[in-house]
Amino acid sequence: MNQYLQNIGVGLIGKLIDFGVARVTSPHRISPEQRIEQINKTLETLESMPEDRQHPARPPIEAPESQKEASSAPVATITTQRAETAPQEEAVAIACVACAVNHFSTSAGLLNEAVRFKKDGITSNEIIDRVAKVLEEQNALERVDLTPEKIRCSPEWERDIAEEALLQSRSLRHRLETLTTIEDLEQAAADTETYYRKLLRAWWKGRFANLGSDKAELIADKVGTLGTENKERIKKRAVELIESA
Repeated sequence: MNQYLQNIGVGLIGKLIDFGVARVTSPHRISPEQRIEQINKTLETLESMPEDRQHPARPPIEAPESQKEASSAPVATITTQRAETAPQEEAVAIACVACAVNHFSTSAGLLNEAVRFKKDGITSNEIIDRVAKVLEEQNALERVDLTPEKIRCSPEWERDIAEEALLQSRSLRHRLETLTTIEDLEQAAADTETYYRKLLRAWWKGRFANLGSDKAELIADKVGTLGTENKERIKKRAVELIESA
């Protein structure tokens, strides 16, 4: 007997007992055997009842009309579209002739230092280490600073200087990769020093000759803040550089 039936039975038994007590105290008293028989019949009647009558089904709870309408209405699909932007072209850097000057300056200094250890022989670690650093300098110059694309995007006056620096760098690198004697090392050091001075002069003169009006005016303003002696010296030197370019 499930809990629900037990609860009904207990309540009914309590009422029957109350009823029995009332009958005992009333003028029409019944015997105890009759009361027990009435209780047993009542319990048998409850046990024989169908399950659906013992637990009447609750009617389903219906949603309000507003909710029904909302649920039956078609759901709008919201789609977001990203605004298409035109692909941006990457700016290509120009060839760095000034960087080439610095690379050759470093290489010339390293080779001159290597020559100082010539008494230790061409296999000296001091010579080998410095030659290796020079190779690093020239590799960086060729593969980073003076690529064909960067040279093409450079100002016209720098292109010839950059092309020559690239050829000289490759030549120096191949010479260092095939060094066999101290004499070869000394000649490479001397040639690198000579070309470094040539490259610096060409770039320096070309830079002043192609300043443009804005930069020329800026330099003139800077010169105007100097003393008379320094002002005349700088103006004279600037004229010499521009005329010899």
